[in-house]
Amino acid sequence: MLPVEFTSRMERMLGNEYKAFERAFDSKKYQALRINGLKINGDGCSASQWFLEKMDNEGAAESGGLPFHLRPVPWAEDGFYYEEQDTPGKHPYHEAGVYYIQEPSAMAPVPYLQVQPGDKVLDLCAAPGGKSTQIASALQGKGLLIANEIHPARAKILSENIERMGVRNACVTNETPQHLAEYFPEYFDKILVDAPCSGEGMFRKNEVACEEWSQENVRICGERQDEILDRAAEMLRPGGRMVYSTCTFAPMENEGSVARFLTRHPEFSLEIMDKSPFMQQAEAIAGAFGDRSSEDTEICADALNGRSEYLAFTGQPEDALLQDTMENELDKTLRIWPHLVQGEGHFAAVLVKAGQVPEGYVSRGRLGPEKGISEKELGEYPAFARETLQSKPEGKYLKFGDNIYLVPEELPCLKGLKVLRPGLHLGTLKKNRFEPSHALALALSPKEAVHIYNLSSEESTCAAYLNGQTFPAEGEKGWYLITVDGFALGWGKLAGGMMKNHYPKGLRINY
Repeated sequence: MLPVEFTSRMERMLGNEYKAFERAFDSKKYQALRINGLKINGDGCSASQWFLEKMDNEGAAESGGLPFHLRPVPWAEDGFYYEEQDTPGKHPYHEAGVYYIQEPSAMAPVPYLQVQPGDKVLDLCAAPGGKSTQIASALQGKGLLIANEIHPARAKILSENIERMGVRNACVTNETPQHLAEYFPEYFDKILVDAPCSGEGMFRKNEVACEEWSQENVRICGERQDEILDRAAEMLRPGGRMVYSTCTFAPMENEGSVARFLTRHPEFSLEIMDKSPFMQQAEAIAGAFGDRSSEDTEICADALNGRSEYLAFTGQPEDALLQDTMENELDKTLRIWPHLVQGEGHFAAVLVKAGQVPEGYVSRGRLGPEKGISEKELGEYPAFARETLQSKPEGKYLKFGDNIYLVPEELPCLKGLKVLRPGLHLGTLKKNRFEPSHALALALSPKEAVHIYNLSSEESTCAAYLNGQTFPAEGEKGWYLITVDGFALGWGKLAGGMMKNHYPKGLRINY
């Protein structure tokens, strides 16, 4: 049952379109995954390329030998719908970080950031990590991603997903936006604010969100978003790009948050968003109900726009007063509706900061760059790298206790911040030895390892490995990168004809 106050507001907002919106809540929920562009197999082929080569021209998987039935998500590179009978979360490819299971509409905001390799990017409200790992894929291992989450338990999940997807150049923090802003004034090239919200767009997918909804919570979320956006503005460099997104329909948190922000920050402007991928799908859905006239097409396109008139429904009189000044501005924002698009409800806006930085300008954190440690402090790691890796990864190294991390060259000094993961966890210094981390295994391509042992996803040995079991194997003794169908999955150590299992106990599963 949808909350009465919610349905009353939506009916007034949507008018004749409300019935179609209401029917969507009883219709099919769409599921999708996003292939990890960072994952490379033993042939040097990216997971994206590997999947595409196995699909036929219709995007179907059956004829290509893939375990799922896939078809493209129009607005997300490497995004694919899968069918209800598919179970990608229970396949070894999931454990190998070959893909991330992500709601289709949730894939929409990141492409508007226009991330380029080498950028410094902040994902300010990052858990559970779908959008962070999408940003990381666009960075292609170059530049810096700081993925932040204020709630400790959710920050831990974020860090785990960063690890599973093999991201090398991400720092995971557990901080308030206010504290981060003190460290990074005008530092980032791109910022994503996927703001905590009332979750109205998830009502079809998540009954708990529906049960916990209240008009008071909508107001609280809107006020919280104002504060988050203000701090994000301080951290964006001149000429930088910020994408604001929510998974709610509430004008207080969508058009209202954007309008209030622009009023407080005249140095920002809205950029027109290309909505054609959504438009094409919306037209196809509308066309399924009969012939469409050109007027219907225009209505469909208009429905994907944010609207200044929705400011009258925020419940805040001061927002309603902004309608005239925001006319023709808020239609630059994007609204994703579940009755028009195969996905849940979402909102997004692109905000660009005026100005530009001088040529050759390099942004610095408040405390300057992280210095890293000397070779002598790496203990037994260099010896491990010589024996196990084709070459020692380049970059700066940090040591936290007995743990060694490889961090991006651009990483600023983190002193005073709550950091869960400053970069790629390489492993742990033990007594007279170095034990590699699971994160290192997932971040490697097979060509970077000296010894490789490949398992087939269709054979029982793979399931046994994920369950923590040893198995017989032949070869030189030492550390082996265990792969599944050519994609890195974890570590094993061969001795005496048996492969000792080093798959983490906390991740072990029974298929």
